[in-house]
Amino acid sequence: MPSPSAERLNVEQAAHFARLALGHITREYPHKLDHVMDGPDDVRGPRDLHPIFFGSFDWHSCVHGYWLLANVLRRFPHIPEAAEIRALLEDAFTPEKVAAEVAYLARPSARSFERPYGWGWLLKLQAELLAHHAPFAARLQPLADAFAQRFRDFLPLAAYPIRTGVHSSTAFAVALAADYARAAGDTDLLALFEERARSWYLADADPQAWEPSSDDFLSPTLLEAECLRRLLPSEEFHIWLRAYLPGLAQRRPASLFAPAVVSDRTDGKIVHLDGLNLSRAWCWREIAAVLPADDPRREAAQAAAAEHLAASLPHVAGDYMGEHWLASFALLALTAGEESR
Repeated sequence: MPSPSAERLNVEQAAHFARLALGHITREYPHKLDHVMDGPDDVRGPRDLHPIFFGSFDWHSCVHGYWLLANVLRRFPHIPEAAEIRALLEDAFTPEKVAAEVAYLARPSARSFERPYGWGWLLKLQAELLAHHAPFAARLQPLADAFAQRFRDFLPLAAYPIRTGVHSSTAFAVALAADYARAAGDTDLLALFEERARSWYLADADPQAWEPSSDDFLSPTLLEAECLRRLLPSEEFHIWLRAYLPGLAQRRPASLFAPAVVSDRTDGKIVHLDGLNLSRAWCWREIAAVLPADDPRREAAQAAAAEHLAASLPHVAGDYMGEHWLASFALLALTAGEESR
């Protein structure tokens, strides 16, 4: 069994992740568009539609590829890839290109574009850029404002959460976007996230955790806990967690503690399961970080995180179906718990 004190991000890993992202973030093809065509004039390529986020196979992966690069640059500003990262950010985040991305959202047929996964990642990217002493956040702010407004418009209509392990997960999107609301000091948006999360999840207890599904890259069960960890007052979260995962110390439900088996890493859906292992490691580490040091649940969560990391961290590179996105989830896992309440 891997040690509960499994590795944290180091400079060699950061440089490796940066090289991976630099290799795909401006690679236009192959590409999977999320694009509604209203007529023949809308038959356009990725770079024409999205002058910033046209690479990395799809729009949302490109967004979190930029997040990865900005994050490792802040943590390790002297890595060999730093100059290339800075030049890329300078070229990407211009007023003209941001305006084009905003204009795309204004199309009536783009109302549900990237909802909610891409929304959460764009705001997570902006939260990262706000931590930099650079003009990038100011330039991207109009796009962040547009996506924040989408949350404001959509969440009051969302009577029910979307409890999936894929892009439609509301828990994942709200968890990421909450980081932006805090970084930007947007207390109204943060309050909206908390209200919706309470409405969706607060009554949940002792889930069966029937996962994973074959397409999952997120744990519906753990993401719900991570979402509430970010939004509830600490004492209230601890009370809720005891009812929600009453068997945590005994490693139950067992399905949450067993890393997924990935049978074909060249298959774009099956390789999602590497992402599941990495995102579970992220959630387990975040949860462990807020548990008391002598709490047996902490050790169980740390061990589960280490096991999931060991299963998939070696596989962030190798085939483009995973390589265009997995390093972002590895980065979440390797830095989890650093800022936990």
